[in-house]
Amino acid sequence: MTAQRPSHRPADFLAANRGGGLATLLDQRGGAVFAYAAWRMGLKPTHLTLLNLVIGLAASIGVIAYIPAARDGAPWWPVAIAALVLWHVAYMLDCADGQLARVTGTGSDAGARVDILSDIAIQTSVVAVVVAVVNAYTPEIPAWCGAAFAALWMTNLVTAVMAKEDTGVSMITNTSLAVRLVKLVRDYGFVVAVIALALLWPSLMFIVMLGFGAVNGLFLLASIATNARATL
Repeated sequence: MTAQRPSHRPADFLAANRGGGLATLLDQRGGAVFAYAAWRMGLKPTHLTLLNLVIGLAASIGVIAYIPAARDGAPWWPVAIAALVLWHVAYMLDCADGQLARVTGTGSDAGARVDILSDIAIQTSVVAVVVAVVNAYTPEIPAWCGAAFAALWMTNLVTAVMAKEDTGVSMITNTSLAVRLVKLVRDYGFVVAVIALALLWPSLMFIVMLGFGAVNGLFLLASIATNARATL
């Protein structure tokens, strides 16, 4: 007698999410739909991870490839909207792979590594978009600003990887609406939305670059100070 396959609903996958900022919570809901669909089709979490990788990289490469045409007068709005949608679809898939792994018990150490490496690849491509647009529209901005922005962006990934599994550890545990609004500046769902919309005014992308660079720099210093204090 064959064992009956467990029954799941989208809500089961949403309940398995790892939380996040206000914007990411919306992506988690979309991720639950993708996770449920993947479960119905018999897909593995890594299938979602790789689809996330393809879509995320394609969006970034498309934006960078479009810059010469935009400089010649082509409108930015179609590409900005496409980037906004594709980056968020990719992020929903990134949320979905973890939900699927936790609900079905199909996670693995190798799968987790693929997930992390894919996140690095996609976020590197998003950083490349910002720096490429800044270089094209505001070449007077010093090159070291772009280099510092790219390096400080990795603060988000490093702190995410260092967080304990499934606990969503944060230095600031207050969950009030005011604090969660402030934390939006480090919420990946919010960040890619801002970058995509900034493509509508590419000459102002340097403000986005400097702003997020400063936020990540301050967070890095605060992280060092907080953890150093805990050891002294």
